Amino acid sequence: MAKPQDDSAVQDLATATSSTLTASTTSFRDTLYTSRTLILPDDRTLAVAKGVVTVSTSDDVALKYLKVHAEFELKKE
Repeated sequence: MAKPQDDSAVQDLATATSSTLTASTTSFRDTLYTSRTLILPDDRTLAVAKGVVTVSTSDDVALKYLKVHAEFELKKE
């Protein structure tokens, strides 16, 4: 017979993970396109979907790229 899981532990983990993801990313609005692929100087790609691109706050290359180009605006969250 299977032992019932403690749902509170699962919910606590989901809440902690969700808040960590929210705090560690930032989003930019693409003012020109709703969908495109951006190629960063280090040959990585970023996807714009629904006019938004989201990157990690620790990704200095992507943040610098998005802040330098005028067609991207930092979204207020």
